[in-house]
Amino acid sequence: MTEPVRGVGARLFVALQRVLPQHTLSGLMYRLARVRWRPLKDLLIGTFLRLYKIDMTEAAEPNAKAYVHFNAFFTRALRPDARPIDPDPQAVVSPVDGTISQIGRIDAGRVIQAKGRDFTVEELLGGDPERARAFTGGTFATIYLAPSDYHRIHMPVGGDLAWMRHIPGRLFSVNNVTADLVPRLFARNERVACRFETDVGAMAMVLVGAIFVGGIETVWAGEVTPARGKHRPSNAGTVPGAAGGSLRLERGAEMGRFNLGSTVILLFEPGRVQLDETLVPGRKVRLGQRLGRPAAASEHAET
Repeated sequence: MTEPVRGVGARLFVALQRVLPQHTLSGLMYRLARVRWRPLKDLLIGTFLRLYKIDMTEAAEPNAKAYVHFNAFFTRALRPDARPIDPDPQAVVSPVDGTISQIGRIDAGRVIQAKGRDFTVEELLGGDPERARAFTGGTFATIYLAPSDYHRIHMPVGGDLAWMRHIPGRLFSVNNVTADLVPRLFARNERVACRFETDVGAMAMVLVGAIFVGGIETVWAGEVTPARGKHRPSNAGTVPGAAGGSLRLERGAEMGRFNLGSTVILLFEPGRVQLDETLVPGRKVRLGQRLGRPAAASEHAET
């Protein structure tokens, strides 16, 4: 056999996901993660703590048994000092704890997924060429959240919400194996895409779902997935009760959360953000760590 066993195993892993009832399994996980029966929820939390060696001293509530169910524990808040935001007020910061999956330039409207694989910004944002056009030639960062990571999502830079769109799709896992083997993975999975108008121009944040991800939430819309028959408008930039009918979130503010883990993709307009050259695929990042800074004014003029 010329193909490594690991390669065969990876292909079997992906093939199994193609035939599994992805949404049904994720729905079961959704319910399991919200069971309040103390013996079961304590067992789930305790097993997770041992398996992933979670540091509860960072949590706002360090007592694991105080959480009403597993999902409350999984999306736990951190102490205010646990993730300091980069002191440079112009720094564009990581919105999450995670690992850089890919990072770089959006070339001809396409985003790198893995070696030899990419997808278009247009399909990532739901097939609207007008929404995609702003990011052609821009920069992107894809950040993968492992189960052990903090799972609230924060703003990389302050901005005003322009629109939100829920895009139904598959629920493949989003680790390195599936990124290597599943074409257009992030443009096929269910996701929530949001555009903000910021001091560094338009920014899109795409929250990508995955198998066993029990839901995606935003602070303004609440639980967006699973949709459970609820209508989610393509545009949700107007928020009742917000000043002037719009929503502004400052850098570092919480904007959403994953109820179990997944991936965040950031898109920036061309000539707006100079990404840190030390950030390469496989590099761990933490919420508040600098991803880049505004590009020089001369670079804006060139674009």
